[in-house]
Formats: sequence, structure tokens, C-alpha cells
Amino acid sequence: MIGLRNYAIVTAAYWAFTLTDGALRLLVLLHFHDLGYTPVQLAFLFLLYEFFGIVTNLVGGWLAARTGLRLTLVLGLALQVVALALLAMLNRDWSLGVSVAYVMGCQALSGIAKDLTKMSAKSAVKVLVPKGDESGLFKWVAVLTGSKNALKGAGFFLGGLLLSTLGFRGALAAMGAGVAVVLVFVLTALPASIGQAKSKPPFKGILSNSPGINRLSLARMALFASRDVWFVVSVPIFLASVLGWSFTKIGAFLALWVIGYGFVQGFAPVVLRRVSRDRAPGPVMVSGLGLVLAGVTALIPLGLGFGAPPSLTMLGGLGLFGVAFALNSAVHSYMVLAYSEAERVSLSVGFYYMANAAGRLMGTLLSGVLYQMAGVTASLWGAVVLAAIAGVVAMFLPPVAATEVSWAAAKGDD
Repeated sequence: MIGLRNYAIVTAAYWAFTLTDGALRLLVLLHFHDLGYTPVQLAFLFLLYEFFGIVTNLVGGWLAARTGLRLTLVLGLALQVVALALLAMLNRDWSLGVSVAYVMGCQALSGIAKDLTKMSAKSAVKVLVPKGDESGLFKWVAVLTGSKNALKGAGFFLGGLLLSTLGFRGALAAMGAGVAVVLVFVLTALPASIGQAKSKPPFKGILSNSPGINRLSLARMALFASRDVWFVVSVPIFLASVLGWSFTKIGAFLALWVIGYGFVQGFAPVVLRRVSRDRAPGPVMVSGLGLVLAGVTALIPLGLGFGAPPSLTMLGGLGLFGVAFALNSAVHSYMVLAYSEAERVSLSVGFYYMANAAGRLMGTLLSGVLYQMAGVTASLWGAVVLAAIAGVVAMFLPPVAATEVSWAAAKGDD
């Protein structure tokens, strides 16, 4: 039986952080778009956020293996409080260059915080689920990941709402206070020894020597680039500048998209049960889902090119993208833990999420550049190419050691 108390503490902390993370992203994007920043300038605001995610996942996994997962979780929450406080001190009278550099620095801290928190929460599931319970592992990973994305969606709505009601600084202050409360709760309630390896891994252990982890990480990088190439800058700015949507309406749409995506991800074991014939996900499923995502994404720019109504085409197409992407992401999250040894789980997950952050960095930069060069259609075709790459790379994944599992515990209705 999973350690439900500790799982609940880790999940609650992850939820609280994720709510502020989603809100912060939309706050920054819409606030600076309103100030007249170009798509490329907006993309640059998030580059250090993603870059430091790469560094954090590598070093954070090694640190967690040596000190335990509670320390890295606490560090993540504390850094988010600092990042929110510093961002609230931004001065409108500063020059464009100084403002961009300052926001990039604050976003870098938030990026470190996000990936420390995520790596800690995902790794804790592997530690808390009994060894050999593959169906239970898939279920609890899906629940954590799906619920996280639902909360991130709520964060997008919260970000748009707070920007409209409290303003930029008021919203940041409210979120910082909330994360500080959660930080105190984790410090007092979560055991310090969770996830600590019996032997201290050397620093060179941050690099993976597992073919499964390495190839899955490459596929993960392409997968998340295929999302962020339209999600970070292109579509929100398209909705604001081309369709004339308000801050709250944009936040509500992104919230509903991410919540729906999180719902599908949380119930991925149920959705995929018949397809897998009571077997846990494997390389064939990972590859097939990546290619399906590429095909679904292509429908959007094709529809726009043939003159279909922009609002209907964009909203409907992105809804289909969300379903396909959610299934891909859930299966990836299972596969990295299935490939990982319990003693090295934080290192493996850290390396894997380093690739995840690299994909977000690539997608973020491309999102601003492609939109500024050729509009939202170019960003969507970029997503098609990247999703196809994720599917092709997954063809070369090695088999998972344990695939015969019972799905009885993975119904998703507990």
C-alpha cells in the first residue's frame, strides 16, 4: 500500500506550487504584452526559466539522492516565494533592457523552483509505491500528473483574473503568501528521509547510462517542444491581437485546455486499458501516440489554410491536440519510472526532466520567432514536425522489463 499520508503531503505541496506557476506564466505574458513587448521579447522573458530547468533537473536529482526529497521540495517552494517577491518589485520606470533582464532573472529563480518541486514530487511516487506494483505505479503517476495539470489550468484562469482585479503586484503578493504557508506545512509534516539513497551517488552519476532513459528523454524533449512552440507565445498572442480576446477570456480558455488535458492524463490508464490488452505501456504505444499527435496537430493549420473559421478551427483543433498530448505525456511519465531503478529514481527522473526542460526551452524560443516571422500557422507546423520526431525516436526504445500487469487498480476512480 502506498504511504498515503506522505503522498498526500507531497501532492498538496505540488498542487499549491503548480497553481502559482500557471498563474505566474500568464501574468507575465499578458502584462508585458499589454506594455507593448514583441513576440520575440516575450519569448525571451521565459528563456532563463526553461534554461535553468535543464540545470536544475540534472543537479537536483543528484542532490535529492544524497539528501532526500524533502530538502529539494522545500528548496523549490522557498525559491518560488523569493521569485514572486522580487518580481513584485519590478519598476515600470526602468529601461526596456533592464526590465527584460530583471524579469528573466526572476523567471530563472521560478524555473529552478518549478523543476525542484516537480522532480521531488514525481520521484516520491516511485519511492512510496511498493516495488513491483507496476499498475499501481502507473495509476499514482497518472493521478499526480493529471491533477497537477488541472491545477495548472486553474492557475492560468487565476492569473488572468488576478491581473484584472488585483493588478500585477497585488497578484504576486497574494501568491507568494500562499506558497509560504505551504512551505511551513511541508517542513513540519513531511519526513526528511524520503527518497534518500542508501549510498551517496557521485556527481558524475547525474548523467544517465540507461538506453531507455536516454532515448525516452530525447522523445520527451521533442514532445514538449511540440506543445510550447504554440502554447507559450503564439496562441495567447493570437487570441489577444487577432481575435481581440480579453485577459480573463484568454486565461479561461488556457485554463479549460490544461484542465481538460489534465483530466485525460489522470484517466490515461482507463483510456489505454483496452488498447494495451491489460499490459502496461511499452515502446509501440509511445511511438504510436507520438505519430497520432503529429497527425492531429496538422489538422489545425490545414483548416486555417482552407479558410475554416479561425476561432472554431483553433479551439477545436487544440482540444484534440490536448487529448493526444495528454495520453503521450502520461505514458512518458510512466515509462521513465518503469526504466528507473529505485535507488537511482531521483537521478533518472532528474535527467529525464532535464530533457523536458530543454524541449520547453526550444519550444519557447521557436514560439516567439515563428509567430513573429509567419504567424500562428508557422508555429503549428513546427508542432507537427516536433511531434513526429517524438514518435519516430520512440520506435527505438528498449522493452520495459515488467509489462504483464493487472489494470484492476488502475481504474482511476479511487
